[in-house]
Amino acid sequence: MTIERFEDLEIWQLAKELCKFVYEITEKEPFSKDFTLRNQIRSSSGSTMDNIAEGFERDGSKEFIQFLSVSKGSCGECRSQSYRASDYKYIDHSTLDELLKRTTTLSKKIASFMAYLKSSTIKGIKYK
Repeated sequence: MTIERFEDLEIWQLAKELCKFVYEITEKEPFSKDFTLRNQIRSSSGSTMDNIAEGFERDGSKEFIQFLSVSKGSCGECRSQSYRASDYKYIDHSTLDELLKRTTTLSKKIASFMAYLKSSTIKGIKYK
């Protein structure tokens, strides 16, 4: 199966769901009042999905892998910020567990996709 749009990638779909979840939890007080952390975790979750999209649109697997690496880093940043939100009592333990589950799963899937691209003979439209 050939993926023709980044929207069809499972990792992008999971990143989109993570971003939506982060926005939902950061709308509630007291999280919504900590503008710095709220904006940081929103930015890192958004960067996770956006870098998958941008890398895909570059049309070359080497660039895509580079953007996936940035996306994976942003996912880790979001996970770290989740711990801070829990430490500050902005989220409860079940919300933290859900964030950790989503970010860990996504990070592993991004890593697996990067490994697949590195081993693939497909180099992208740019190199045909």
